[in-house]
Amino acid sequence: MSLNWKEIDLILNELDLKGMQIQKAVQSSYDVLYLKLYGKKGVKNILVSINPGACRLHESFDPFPKKTSTLRFAQFLNSKLVNGRIEEALQLGEDRIIRLKIKNSFYAEEYLYVYIRLWTNAANVIVTNTEGLVLDAMKRMPKKKEITGGYYKPEEIPAPLQKENKKEYFIRDFNDTDIIDISKESSFNKKIDLFYKRQKGSLSLDALREEAERKINQRINDVKDSLERLREKEKELSQQTSFKEYGEIILSNLIKIKEGDEWLEAENFYSEGKESIRIKLDPKKSPSMQAEVYFEKYRKSKSGINELRKQIAEEENIVQFLEAALSDLLLEEDPLILHRKLKSAAEKSKTLAKPALLPAKGKDALRPGLSFYVNDWLIMVGRDASENDTLLRKYVNGNDTWLHARDFPGSYVFIKYKAGKSIPLDILIDAGNLAIFYSKGRNKGEGDLFYTQAKNLRRVKNEGRNKINKGLVIPTQEKNLFIRVEKERLKRLEENKLEKN
Repeated sequence: MSLNWKEIDLILNELDLKGMQIQKAVQSSYDVLYLKLYGKKGVKNILVSINPGACRLHESFDPFPKKTSTLRFAQFLNSKLVNGRIEEALQLGEDRIIRLKIKNSFYAEEYLYVYIRLWTNAANVIVTNTEGLVLDAMKRMPKKKEITGGYYKPEEIPAPLQKENKKEYFIRDFNDTDIIDISKESSFNKKIDLFYKRQKGSLSLDALREEAERKINQRINDVKDSLERLREKEKELSQQTSFKEYGEIILSNLIKIKEGDEWLEAENFYSEGKESIRIKLDPKKSPSMQAEVYFEKYRKSKSGINELRKQIAEEENIVQFLEAALSDLLLEEDPLILHRKLKSAAEKSKTLAKPALLPAKGKDALRPGLSFYVNDWLIMVGRDASENDTLLRKYVNGNDTWLHARDFPGSYVFIKYKAGKSIPLDILIDAGNLAIFYSKGRNKGEGDLFYTQAKNLRRVKNEGRNKINKGLVIPTQEKNLFIRVEKERLKRLEENKLEKN
């Protein structure tokens, strides 16, 4: 349960913070902050919580917590606000945002603003200068620009239009003796402090359970969306097993095929009724090679479907793990253990989703360009002539596969060789997408490319000189591949990019 705007107003009126000096800041946890203030009426300990289930600010009547470990935000506050004086403490309208205006103790003319936003699902404490430049935030949120160097000035945001059926808020009665045993004459701050103290365990437990459901269900839905796409692709590739049948039919009818034929019409002995079938031929190939065209297509589709099924099985395991983890989390009664389990489950689901990417060591740590690690396959991308040349000379072996856009200058893309393994079709298409995307032809969204083993590349020398032209090669035994760039594939590849330390 979080405070409403009327309760916040009452708390601020009782506290009367104007003129008080800030003596110390302590973070007892990542979402709870204490401020020790001194004024004419003595010392006050102010508690600020940005816990989703209990967003609040009020006076704490417990001893000021000892500094166990100095968290980042508390360090910042102690360096900037200690000995500063509160010139103003108010709530911005009905928006549950408290603004403290603090005179800097070192610079008499300088003021800092501390915004305490008590929104249930987006609570935060943000410190800015008078211009709105964010100096730091208790919870750093880059997407909202609530990070150092961002901009935050909620006063500039226009108030929403009043609705006819606007919800009416009121100050709740905390004098129920079944909840807390306290005198009716006590301050509202005292009542609130005792109420949250009594409810601390259940409030934090409910909030953590709500967070667990939200985060894990979101992860489950993401994986299920991915599974749906993979199954559609599996279905599409499964239909391509007919390539093998086409090859067998062609072999059985070689005597009928003549040089230059574009079609073969023959009996389909794979169908129940043995109906006639019409199969497309390559007029440039000899009759004996026509079947091999379809057998090669079948081998590629079979390789691709095996990799897809492996990926589908892995993602099904992730869903099962997450569903079991959520059931376990919702049964946990200890908030501290629940918090640890939630963090552990989130980290484990990431390692299940893709191989653990260990920091590069030694020579690999210096590898230029971009590196992507997909299903145990390493793909390397050079972004300019220098990186292309360095990868080719220092990081590539003869059996590694090289890809390059056919009609446009661009990146060299390499797929690292794995002994005894042929490159899966999906990995080849991944590398092809990178080759087109990191070329001058990326705006077309599609294109042809060459691919061959690195041992079939010859570096080009300048005419009349003995110097090598960086990034220029002549390929031999190359094959052609047409690629249409897929945004979803590139997004997935970005998630598998190896980060360098």
